[in-house]
Amino acid sequence: LNKFLLKLSNQLLIKKTFNKIFTPWYSIPLIDRWLLGQIIPPMVFAISAFTVISLSVGVMFDLIRKIVEFGLPLFLALKVLFFSLPSFLVLSFPMAVLLSTLLAYGKLSSNSELLALKSLGIKTSRIISPAIALSIFMTGLTFYFNDNLVPASNKLAETTLRAGIGKSFSTEQGKENIMFSRYGSRIEQETNSPTKLNNYLTHIFYASWFKNKQMYDVTVLDLSRMGTRQILKAKNAIFDKKKSSWTFSNGSLVSIDSNGQAAIVEFEKYEYPFDEGPLKLAETPKDAAKMTLKQALEAEKIYQQTGNLKEIRRIRVRIHEKFTLPFACVVFGLIGSSLGSKSNLRSSKSQGFGLSIILILIYY
Repeated sequence: LNKFLLKLSNQLLIKKTFNKIFTPWYSIPLIDRWLLGQIIPPMVFAISAFTVISLSVGVMFDLIRKIVEFGLPLFLALKVLFFSLPSFLVLSFPMAVLLSTLLAYGKLSSNSELLALKSLGIKTSRIISPAIALSIFMTGLTFYFNDNLVPASNKLAETTLRAGIGKSFSTEQGKENIMFSRYGSRIEQETNSPTKLNNYLTHIFYASWFKNKQMYDVTVLDLSRMGTRQILKAKNAIFDKKKSSWTFSNGSLVSIDSNGQAAIVEFEKYEYPFDEGPLKLAETPKDAAKMTLKQALEAEKIYQQTGNLKEIRRIRVRIHEKFTLPFACVVFGLIGSSLGSKSNLRSSKSQGFGLSIILILIYY
């Protein structure tokens, strides 16, 4: 009797735990649970299919070539493949939403189950609402992957690949041709006071190469004083955060007054008061895929300081892409559920897959 009671209590405890875990699921209306049950299995299939295809084309063939030609170890190749997975998942999610909704609603339509629902007075908008809710969830998931996982995983994949094929890699990659422009007020020559207007070009900071937080072959054009020009040239420069100034090494300073007379001073070390804008610009990745949304917004502010319209437009497009890619889930969810619920559409898996490919190509 004790064994029976113990077994019964264990079963009741398991059932209670099971009900507690799945209470949110059972709180959803039955029609929504049924429709989601029709959509989720083909979505899992579609995510797997699109991810495998995109990984094969985008990474796998290249890794096989590196294994053969450069002797990349198989274990490291698998690690690179794993780290590359999030960047391809964010591409698969919207496409999977389209294919799954097309297949699910196409199957329900071909079996006349949607017709049965409509005969009970259920509107089409109510029938496709679970698909829209799932599309919104996939939008949030895609945005999270794209903004948090993809930049870090791409960096890990690149690090692992470079380490595997024996190439030196540093998180502080070199960067060429850094040009930073600063705008503000100028100092008047007569009164030695700043001008009222603050939209003058005051400084142009140029470095031909940046690596390991150090600028090389630096030229600074100082236009901050009316009637005077200063040209500072140095072999290298390092920013000192404590002093908020740049330390230039092995260079010369040329000052040209309003009469055209020049004075040249050569130096081994020279401290020049200037902000860390050039350093921030040099440390900003060119590829927005390696940046989070917060980093991309900070990069936009830095480019606005430089006045580089081309880079400002480029980074703004990348910022918008961080929103448009996730919201493709909602667009594809609307298209797939609307087309699939048409009574005249009898969609098989092959037809649904073909229609999905066509719609994806047209949309992108």
